Amino acid sequence: MLMFSAGKPKHCNDVISRLRLKIGDDLGLKDANALAFCWVIDFPQYEWNEEEQKWDYMHNPFSMPKEEHLSFMEEHPEKVYADLYDVVLNGTELGSGAIRISRPDVQRRVMKIIGFTDEEAESKFGFLLEAYKYGGPPHGGIGLGFDRIVALMSGTSDIREVIAFPKNKAAQCPMDGSPSEVEQKQLKELHLQLNLPKKS
Repeated sequence: MLMFSAGKPKHCNDVISRLRLKIGDDLGLKDANALAFCWVIDFPQYEWNEEEQKWDYMHNPFSMPKEEHLSFMEEHPEKVYADLYDVVLNGTELGSGAIRISRPDVQRRVMKIIGFTDEEAESKFGFLLEAYKYGGPPHGGIGLGFDRIVALMSGTSDIREVIAFPKNKAAQCPMDGSPSEVEQKQLKELHLQLNLPKKS
């Protein structure tokens, strides 16, 4: 089979990936008894935001860029990779983790590339930048998705089947009917105003 795809790389990759999985299912190419683990590493630190014409962080702004990429971070953000990692089983992400930034100078540089001024960084994350000054060691970790693991063990591909109080695809909870209407009094207390589109 030969296939051509045209468009933005991110969208093309997503479409081709879904098509590959669909063909694999339809043709019975998957081994139901296989346990194929892999680690995904070398995630890009930044991605270009076409709409706003600026760099955004790809995963989060608190993951440490690779040490060897610090020297060209501002000049070539597209070449910067972070110390991020995912563990995957049979194409399903089981967990995600990272080595965190532990240096205030690096954290400020990372934030500046995504458009934070020094004042904004201090206002929103001053507590974090201050904490780094006390010499905390480099640190990291990983979080495993227990619901995904249970879904795989039970042979289902939908985690809603193994969650006690799942939301449906419209983010509603069939068990308790949430979200419910918000009272005007609650909105007033929180200084919120709803701007709902009129039903036609």
